[in-house]
Amino acid sequence: MALSRRQSLKALAAASLLPAASVKAAEKTRPIRLVVFDVGGTLIEDHGEVPNAMHDAFVHQGLEVTFDEIGTWRGASKRGMVRHFVELRAKPGTDREKLAGAIYADFSDAVDKAYRGVKAIPGAVDAVKSLQARGLLVATSTGFDRQQCDMIFGRLNWRGLFTASITSDEVVDGRPSPFMLFHAMEAAHVDGVDEVVAVGDTPLDLQAATNAGLRGVIGVTTGAATEERLRKERHTHILPSVAAVPALLKAEF
Repeated sequence: MALSRRQSLKALAAASLLPAASVKAAEKTRPIRLVVFDVGGTLIEDHGEVPNAMHDAFVHQGLEVTFDEIGTWRGASKRGMVRHFVELRAKPGTDREKLAGAIYADFSDAVDKAYRGVKAIPGAVDAVKSLQARGLLVATSTGFDRQQCDMIFGRLNWRGLFTASITSDEVVDGRPSPFMLFHAMEAAHVDGVDEVVAVGDTPLDLQAATNAGLRGVIGVTTGAATEERLRKERHTHILPSVAAVPALLKAEF
């Protein structure tokens, strides 16, 4: 259900996500200043490494969690996912904190091995540099923790590429809460949600951007969710890849 910019703003206002006064102010069309990209499936290739690693980690510790259940958490805090299923499935009397720590450590080791050959989505780096060349700030937010994100960025030589990089362990709640996006705005010194666009590949990415009241809520189909699934969430645009973001922003923002 793609929305025009005006419709998107009014829908957010109606849902009490954006004050009515902000709609009128946003319609004055301040320029976009910040673009926040998700990482896994949006900037880097996603071949199921994360759900595979998570499923195996649960199995190794005797917890039964299906791939479908894991799939509903795509884009969320990975540590939060572990805590959720430990609370839900651990046997009475289990030291839940110890069990969650063991599962997460197993998961982290598997991710480290799986991403030894990590690759960027084709056109992703060029898209980021194109936006920066136009004077836009570019940040990332991710369900990975700081250690995992730094590992990925180090292997891709991306350290220093972004204005800010926000990870799920740096906020109280991960997606669909909007806090990582607000932290990215804080780090970039951008005041208005009408100056920000977020790009992601999961329903939770779009939900977080909507909950933040951002001007642009853009889904891409290079990762976890199909176009059909993404279109069920509130959004402003659905694109085949981040490679199309610079042209979109130039044409419509």
